[in-house]
Amino acid sequence: MTGRSPKLQRAYDLKSKEEAEAVYDEWAAEYDADMVQGMDYVAPANAANRLVHLAGDPGPVLDAGCGTGLVGAELAQRSVAVIDGIDLSQGMLEKARARGIYRDLAKADLTRRLDIPDDTYGAAICVGTITDGHVGPEVLNELVRVVRPGGLVVATVAHVWESRKVGEHINGLATDGRIRLREADEWESVRGEDVRCRIPVLEVR
Repeated sequence: MTGRSPKLQRAYDLKSKEEAEAVYDEWAAEYDADMVQGMDYVAPANAANRLVHLAGDPGPVLDAGCGTGLVGAELAQRSVAVIDGIDLSQGMLEKARARGIYRDLAKADLTRRLDIPDDTYGAAICVGTITDGHVGPEVLNELVRVVRPGGLVVATVAHVWESRKVGEHINGLATDGRIRLREADEWESVRGEDVRCRIPVLEVR
């Protein structure tokens, strides 16, 4: 494996919400160039592919941790019509807004309860967020809550699947009757950094 880029390592080393906001606000202008052109970041495309393959256009989709809108762009290219995005960084949200593909964009803290009613969305997608320095698997509880029964929650989880006990958390949601795990296969995430990820797909009960 290659060493992580300094910017990517800085993101993994975040210690607080305030630090995360500052780092991503600063990174927003160069994020797409750094991640897509610089590191060949393919997780957004792979996650969007899984959602569309399994659900087609599922109705309104929540892009949780939408960043600059890379995932939204992949969904829009696959004919998903209605996409809302939430993110902690205002700088990232402004970049996402400039794409003109989101119905609504809002600032939100994924470590807290979302200001979204139950059963609002046909699906939710969360790419690059469940990782070191960001949020834990608990975010899945909220995404399951805001997706209607029968809808899907798709996430990417790179190197923290074991250390953050993501699989155990998902199994707990299944045991509680809240979801059925459709798949959790391994896919490429950041080709330039030789990073792979799991993409768990949860069907909401």
